[in-house]
Amino acid sequence: MAKLVVFYSRADENYFSGSYRYISVGNTEKVANMIAEIAGADLFKIQQKVPYAAAYDACIAQAKKDLQAKARPELVSVPDSLEDYDEIYLGYPNYWGDMPMAVYTFLENFDWNGKVIHPFCTHEGSGLSGTEGRIRNACKGATVTSGLAIQGGMVDHARSNVERWV
Repeated sequence: MAKLVVFYSRADENYFSGSYRYISVGNTEKVANMIAEIAGADLFKIQQKVPYAAAYDACIAQAKKDLQAKARPELVSVPDSLEDYDEIYLGYPNYWGDMPMAVYTFLENFDWNGKVIHPFCTHEGSGLSGTEGRIRNACKGATVTSGLAIQGGMVDHARSNVERWV
């Protein structure tokens, strides 16, 4: 059976240890690419039909509103099936101690029985924040392993940590 790296990531203006800067590839996407290469896995990027704003402050206002409403943003696409995959690496940035709501939209589209999910997140100080348990609740029947949390500003130096975790 094959492996799949599913991830939500955001480029544009991001926050790094007290300052803002524009990036062309999001931190979670960088980690997802490392995992795909190391594990020999396919990649799938979760994308909202209506993306959040490029400016960081506007983005977090939109994302926080979605979190408070427990919204399920519409996605550009989802795979027809995950039947060919037994292991899923699930990546996301930590937004206020939770996953972006678009990740829940994705998760709620599939039957997770018999799948193994390996969570990973990028963050600026809050780690996984209990998201492993939220994944267990959303993905009934799946085995959810211990996750990997990487501080966003350290992503470019995290390959050895990612290799050990994979």
